[in-house]
Amino acid sequence: MEEKNNGNALYCSHCGALIGENEDYEEVQGEVVCMDCVERHTVRCDSCSELIFESDSISDEYTTLCEHCAENYYRRCRECNCLVHDDAVYWENDNPYCSECYHDIQHSIHEYNYKPEPVFFGDSDRYFGVELEIDGAGKDDDNANELLSVANKNDTEHIYVKSDGSLDDGIELVSFPMSLNYHKQFCWEEIMRKAIALGYRSHQTSTCGLHCHVNRSCFGDTREEQDLVISRILFFVEKHWAELLKFSRRSEYSINRWAARYGYERTGRDILEKAKKGNLGRYAAVNLQNYATIEFRLFRGTLKYNTLIAALELVDKICDVALDYSDEEIEKQSWSEFVGTITEPELITYLKERKLYVNEDVESEVEM
Repeated sequence: MEEKNNGNALYCSHCGALIGENEDYEEVQGEVVCMDCVERHTVRCDSCSELIFESDSISDEYTTLCEHCAENYYRRCRECNCLVHDDAVYWENDNPYCSECYHDIQHSIHEYNYKPEPVFFGDSDRYFGVELEIDGAGKDDDNANELLSVANKNDTEHIYVKSDGSLDDGIELVSFPMSLNYHKQFCWEEIMRKAIALGYRSHQTSTCGLHCHVNRSCFGDTREEQDLVISRILFFVEKHWAELLKFSRRSEYSINRWAARYGYERTGRDILEKAKKGNLGRYAAVNLQNYATIEFRLFRGTLKYNTLIAALELVDKICDVALDYSDEEIEKQSWSEFVGTITEPELITYLKERKLYVNEDVESEVEM
């Protein structure tokens, strides 16, 4: 705000000139400044409008700020160094970016809602999409790139990486849909070794899950046919809940939080009707919220190859039972009769480790 000299002897603190009586002047940063110096050597802060010396300002091509506003309300874009207000900053690995630079970055870690067009690998009617959460070594693009370089060889994208708010300091590895045989031939073991070497864990956390999506289309041509099979999947899960909880490696608290049961009913249809009311949302043992897939969310995360394959094989077997058996036949079949039909060595080994296979003891490797 301009002031007028009312007869006092005033000198410009910048150039030393006498400010004549009735001449205008400004106070800039607590100093008296003549109007000539104001015009030549000062600017106004674009944020608070305070008049400041140009030499003390913080600026870019478009924005001029006082030190207070720059330090408290703005960030420098890591890429182009422009000033960005806190309300408009985009963050990537704790680094600030302006909108333009942020959207130019090739992000290795996608946002949680990222969902590319699916690509199917393997020759089958039934495909499995894996979501494997790993935690403890950072939501870090460099780490993601190392894992992707193992998974996506020959420029073929099999895996992508997402952020997940349920993790403390980790990422989620998501596979494109693959047949069971394709998963078995895929480089999961190499990916898991790399993740462990980078410092990630999955089983040895309180945050990580292993989720398996199965395409609905493998259960029938119509929605009605698919629902009938899905109802029998739910019936099997409820009937053998105690065994599946043991298989999952989750605690009761954890499974109730992330993969709760719908509750036993007389028929699979009754359980399906309860599930369709959606009271659990997606946090159900078998999530039915997706249009094209059902999602088995039972399993605790793992960085042990045999455990991953065993989980996929179990899901495959449950789907077979739901396709081939009626509610009455599922009701009559005991767990021991069910596991007696299993021939897959990975699944048999895991069942033995969990004491779910004719109570046979076996040495087991440590889960990661």
